[in-house]
Amino acid sequence: MEPIVTVKEKCRKCYCCVRSCPVKAIKVDKSYTEIIFDRCIGCGNCLSNCPQQAKMVADKVGVTEKLLSSGEEVIAVLGSSFPAFFHNVTPGQLVAGLKKLGFAEVHEGAYGAELIAGDYARATTERDRPHISSHCPAIVDLIERHYPKLIGNLVPVVSPMVAMGRHLKGILGHHVRVVYISSCIAAKLETQIKETRGAIDIVLTYRELEGIFRSRQIALPALADEPLNGARPGRGRLFPIADGTFRAFGISFDPLDTEIVTACGEVNVMGIISDLASGRISPRIADLRFCYDGCIGGPGRNRALTEFYRRNRVITHFKQEVPCRTAPNSQAELHDVPFGRSFTSKYAKLETPKANDVRKILNATNKFTVKDELNCRACGYRTCREYAVAVFQGLAEIEMCLPYTLQQLEEDRGRLIQKYELARRELEREYGDEFIVGSDRKTLEVLGLIKQVGPTPTTVLIRGESGTGKELTARAIHRYSKRNDKPLVTVNCTTITDSLLESELFGHKRGAFTGAIADKKGLFEAADGGTIFLDEIGDITPKLQAELLRVLDMGEVRPVGGTAAKRVDVRLIAATNKNLELGVREGWFREDLYYRLNVFTITMPPLRSRVESIPILVHHFMDKASTKLNKRMVGIEDRAVKALTKYPWPGNIREMQNVIERAAVLTHDGVIRIENFPHALSESLEEGAAMSLDTRASFRAEREQHVVKLEKKLIQRYLAEANGNVTRAAKLANIPRRTFYRLLDKYHLKERDLRPSQDGMA
Repeated sequence: MEPIVTVKEKCRKCYCCVRSCPVKAIKVDKSYTEIIFDRCIGCGNCLSNCPQQAKMVADKVGVTEKLLSSGEEVIAVLGSSFPAFFHNVTPGQLVAGLKKLGFAEVHEGAYGAELIAGDYARATTERDRPHISSHCPAIVDLIERHYPKLIGNLVPVVSPMVAMGRHLKGILGHHVRVVYISSCIAAKLETQIKETRGAIDIVLTYRELEGIFRSRQIALPALADEPLNGARPGRGRLFPIADGTFRAFGISFDPLDTEIVTACGEVNVMGIISDLASGRISPRIADLRFCYDGCIGGPGRNRALTEFYRRNRVITHFKQEVPCRTAPNSQAELHDVPFGRSFTSKYAKLETPKANDVRKILNATNKFTVKDELNCRACGYRTCREYAVAVFQGLAEIEMCLPYTLQQLEEDRGRLIQKYELARRELEREYGDEFIVGSDRKTLEVLGLIKQVGPTPTTVLIRGESGTGKELTARAIHRYSKRNDKPLVTVNCTTITDSLLESELFGHKRGAFTGAIADKKGLFEAADGGTIFLDEIGDITPKLQAELLRVLDMGEVRPVGGTAAKRVDVRLIAATNKNLELGVREGWFREDLYYRLNVFTITMPPLRSRVESIPILVHHFMDKASTKLNKRMVGIEDRAVKALTKYPWPGNIREMQNVIERAAVLTHDGVIRIENFPHALSESLEEGAAMSLDTRASFRAEREQHVVKLEKKLIQRYLAEANGNVTRAAKLANIPRRTFYRLLDKYHLKERDLRPSQDGMA
């Protein structure tokens, strides 16, 4: 089982773990980074450096609690660095808390350093090779997995943790369960290998133990001291600090002695390992610990405490007399417990790319010459070529290269600017004043007002029936304003419920109401510096009217559930189809808000009062329908235009646009005819003709009516002669079958018309 796991839902691929991993045991997947167990040395860098807390220690808390409740005898062993972590309680209080959890005995792991001291002294007397200390599990894994040529240099002695496990089970019996508690993540890996398996059953970190105390609501400072169990350590208590190895093992150490090398921390250790592997140095002993400041600087350390304070805590614990209930046989079986171990190569060789493969990957990130290789290390690798090798081996991905990604972002920005310009031009073409179509006097008056009020910051109220183009007018005003480079936010007050409209306009704070899981910016803030268009403003509630008046008077918005107001600079354009004066008299619209809105009014004329502009509007909407439907429109017959001018248009321009689009869909030859219109428009033409004083139609109109009737009867006769067979009927008429079908559609001849008729044309 991996000691560190990735919470995939939290990982955001910031590559922080890749940069902090000394052996690059991180594989970058599509949506997260994953630890490669065969390469991981358990140093815990990725755990302590992950800003999203997506890397977590594999949970052993549940296993421990289950073991404590099983009735078996469970022994706790405190790692020698425990005084530096549990600095706010005495060792006796910590023992009391552990026994309250259910541990039968509590021993000091520092005694394990004294158990292996003799073996270390004997092993390091040989001068045939440099001896690398093997008490740090991360160092052992580093050599076994990444520097197998140095395996023979490792001192063949177990770590103090394993020594304590073997010692306790040798004395108390193999039936006891031993739980080791320390700051070391790599120790979790150590218990899984064959050479040390069985000595320690579970490894817990200090933080995991702290979590158990918290879940059980055990307050350690309130407990009375209880004595430790087992043998009382001596100099072994100094083992966790830097240079403590030699003190604990009884090896004389002179800082000026070049035969002995000691180092703590990733940078120093990696340098010495590299020197040893290349043969640049050859000391008698190399005491190495991967964690900074020794074991007191492990990944589970308390970052709020300085190294000096943690070191002093360990030294104080060494000097003071801590009550210890020493077992009579704690040292009787020492000679029967073996502390030796062997090491094996666990080197997982990855595929080595060829020079051409590396070049292709470098070229993919725009590195074509040596000068292009910046070696900025933003990807986490020392050089661009190391990074290219990692990409080839599947450990990294192209997007990790920061200069390449920045260049891609710049190119994307250029493309987005181009798209923005195209979209802006399209919007200008769509909503510019040239598309407020019409040549009648009232339309020209509206255009003149738009050009006058546009450049000013004045609030505008647009009035008129539904469908007269109020939003189009608002967009034209914004286009003529000095804010046209800022956003225009449009809100239809009738499409949002009253309870949500206030939140949409002014925003809300987290927890303001059910479902408000985060702060939200309102549309007034989004429109800051620009224009906001409130359509159907006559439909808002009195409460919202008061809030809106506050914005107009003070230029401030207050989010729902918030107390602090935010200043905004927004121009307001409002529109309504209601009689606001009547609303003021009846009380459903605030009088003060009415006067703040009614600064400059533009009244949109209904379509029925702009009859002279209908032909222009018809051709405009035909062009739009042609583009939208990708269909060629040829023209419109005179009768159809006349029907459009006679119709009262209750839905105004919006209704007319829909009628033209529907007719464009129905026509087969690109010519819009009255038959393509809804029945109401045909009726309006017939009613208009009946009411006309001049009942005599023009020669052209009368001829067209007779031609239509004759053509329809001819089609019916050919169908009758062909017994309803369209193909035969088309041959009899000597016209293409497709043309015949179009004529059937034109005259709305249904299936019943395809049967033989008794009424043939004479």
